[in-house]
Amino acid sequence: MNTDLKFEQEEGDEGCTLLRVYGDVTIQTSPKLREQLKPLLGTSTKEIHVALEHVDFMDSSGIATLVEGLQWARMTGGRFVLSGLSENVRDVFELAKLDTVFEIEESPA
Repeated sequence: MNTDLKFEQEEGDEGCTLLRVYGDVTIQTSPKLREQLKPLLGTSTKEIHVALEHVDFMDSSGIATLVEGLQWARMTGGRFVLSGLSENVRDVFELAKLDTVFEIEESPA
């Protein structure tokens, strides 16, 4: 299991940000994901796209961090989109029935 989490952030048009996540999102690494998302949540960002194609494993703390982002989006009228879920990560979302709650795309916009 990879305990190192890395990120690439790309700014798009009209307040859209793409955050690519690399590594496993676990109880040890989810605070790093929260640190990356938190500055975006308090700005004029209207859309956050979180690309997870390089995440092979995610535990409940990672999901909780993404739920926080989704809650922000709902409170501010913004969008919070996940993309590129691996089979393992998609299974976790489906088991928790969160695949019907999150907006999930096959690949990053």
